[in-house]
Amino acid sequence: MKLSLGPLLYYWPREAVLDFYRQAASWPVDTVYLGETVCSRRRELKLSDWIAIGEALAGAGKEVVLSTYELIESDADLRTMHAVAANAAFRVEANDMAAVRALSGNAPFVAGPFLNVYNAATLSLLAELGAVRWVAPVELSREGIAAVVAEGPAGIETEVFAYGRLPLAVSARCFTARYNNLTKDHCEFRCIEHPDGLALDTQDGQHFLVLNGVQTQSAAVQSLASEIGPARAAGVGMLRLSPQSTGMGEVVAVFREAADGALAPHDAARRLAPLMPAAACDGYWHGKPGIVSEWGRAHERAPHAESHA
Repeated sequence: MKLSLGPLLYYWPREAVLDFYRQAASWPVDTVYLGETVCSRRRELKLSDWIAIGEALAGAGKEVVLSTYELIESDADLRTMHAVAANAAFRVEANDMAAVRALSGNAPFVAGPFLNVYNAATLSLLAELGAVRWVAPVELSREGIAAVVAEGPAGIETEVFAYGRLPLAVSARCFTARYNNLTKDHCEFRCIEHPDGLALDTQDGQHFLVLNGVQTQSAAVQSLASEIGPARAAGVGMLRLSPQSTGMGEVVAVFREAADGALAPHDAARRLAPLMPAAACDGYWHGKPGIVSEWGRAHERAPHAESHA
């Protein structure tokens, strides 16, 4: 089972980003996705900077993929997307159909999670256009993924979002700016103050969502560390780990041990718990509400069952 480091979803200072990827060069991941996917106003790094980071990672033996925006809102965004698609150095992850069109017939590409592939017919179309890997939408269940793989084209690699706060939606509005009583065009880049997003609770205090500029994420952290066996059986070949501001090297190490069979599923989940910025969830994977943690429920039931054995 391969591991990938997904694109950085948050806005970090330039030096923090550079230091993060210097460390990632020694982590046991096979693929690293680079580039800004969330907001075009985030300009700590330029495309040339991402390519330079990619060259260093490629020199360390990693497959490097440049990711495009989730949402294109302007001519400038469109030009940036075309520049990423036309880069001669690395493969590209297309996160909207404009990027697919730019890449089709020109280079093999990764069909990103925001293309919303829910059936084999859609996957077959993307494969015909040049997709060599697809990343399942975060809300697609294990059974749904298995069905797409079984009915879809042969030879296309399947990747799932296995760790991190789930990117649920993207909007033309910036919710972090709104929270600070600022407009999107004069946001003062406040999201840089929240390296793992800005938590949003319900009125009764339940952790519910995280605001990440124009992106809305789950408050809970998806973790499929205890589901690697079922993922492999469903046809998944790559697990995506989404960057967080602290402890990411340890997270990668746990997943590598679990994927190699050196760490039992429940032990992997337990080792990850103190590294997470919030509680775990895996509901979507099991075809249930995303906020649910089926592993947590099973763990809670186990002592009770043993006491009555």
